[in-house]
Amino acid sequence: MIRLDADALNEFMKQAFPHSEPGSRGYVISAVPGHIQARMDPNDKALRPGGLISGPTQMGFADMAAYALVLAHIGPVAMAVTSALNYQFLRPCRPGPLFADAHMLRLGKRLAVMDVRIWTDDADRPVGQANVTYAIP
Repeated sequence: MIRLDADALNEFMKQAFPHSEPGSRGYVISAVPGHIQARMDPNDKALRPGGLISGPTQMGFADMAAYALVLAHIGPVAMAVTSALNYQFLRPCRPGPLFADAHMLRLGKRLAVMDVRIWTDDADRPVGQANVTYAIP
């Protein structure tokens, strides 16, 4: 069971991060028990030399997806924080829309562990994969 749907998650992110540039974090497309899907439309500021989407952009997007997944399940708890994030770059990340599929592996009282796959045009060919752990206050 989820406590926040996609619209509620996006509104919470907007309120919790009022100084971030619109669209810079990405947004949640769907939220169901154990899974969220998110989208980000990176601009030119997200590119690294060589015209690829930068690593920090990809990792930040994976972190946002994991945060949204935790909040979908525990409700609007702003102080849930990243305690670990391990990111694997699987192939070059060409410019264009990014998508994230975040799956809950374990939701405990104090920690949530998630798998996040980042992809561009084919969900079966991810450009990156993250293992993310969140500490829950």
